[in-house]
Amino acid sequence: MDLHSKSVGFALSGGGTKGLAHAGAIKFLEEQNIKPSQIAGTSAGAIVGALYAWGKTPEEILIFFKSIYLFHWKHFTLKKAGIIDSESFKKYFEEIFKGAKMDDLKIPMHITATDMVKGKLKIFNGSDLIVDAVLASSAVPGVISPYEVDGNFYSDGGILNHFPTDILQGRCDNIIGVYVSPIQKIEAKDLHSIKAVTTRAFDLLSANSNFQKFNNCDWVIEPEELTNFSTFETNKIKMDRIFEIGYQAAKKSFEALET
Repeated sequence: MDLHSKSVGFALSGGGTKGLAHAGAIKFLEEQNIKPSQIAGTSAGAIVGALYAWGKTPEEILIFFKSIYLFHWKHFTLKKAGIIDSESFKKYFEEIFKGAKMDDLKIPMHITATDMVKGKLKIFNGSDLIVDAVLASSAVPGVISPYEVDGNFYSDGGILNHFPTDILQGRCDNIIGVYVSPIQKIEAKDLHSIKAVTTRAFDLLSANSNFQKFNNCDWVIEPEELTNFSTFETNKIKMDRIFEIGYQAAKKSFEALET
């Protein structure tokens, strides 16, 4: 696998704050002079990918994540179908992207979201606004309200495509997948309630389809240590740690590739 002379695509999974591991992994890839010709991202992967494709460094992406407190009272809503109003994050992204379109990104990118009415996958690219794409892709159901674009209501791209490796097939010679939602390791005693069993069942169902997509990749970076962190981590020290875990996971798996 020649990652320098051929076109390389980065596929970045969803994963909430654990998506900071994407930025850490990208930092290592940059140090090896491995840069993408295309990026596909979902949810947190869409945020990190868009910021990177715009020209932000991995360290600047970490600073951006740390600058936004997800559960700030200004973000809450009582009028929409979510605890947090997806529109409340618009100002943070408009400060960076303003009215720019996906075509304006320095690296071509594809962002997934789920059309909740039609039940279909939406891929934002081309003339779609970057801000709309990112907010639609990262509207986690049950937590963040669906995001409206042109009368259509979108939620997290991870509902239908959590790990968008397939979008890059045929577009790149090699695909590097960064998967930041490793499945939790549990014991029998953890399955003590209906909720616990149901949650585990859904985790396994989604994990099965995601793991099958590993086969689309020439190289998968999966920081398994991320099972120790929550999806909506707000502690800044832990955010630094997640970033570092992504970097070290990329380094370790790269060394394994080289042997």
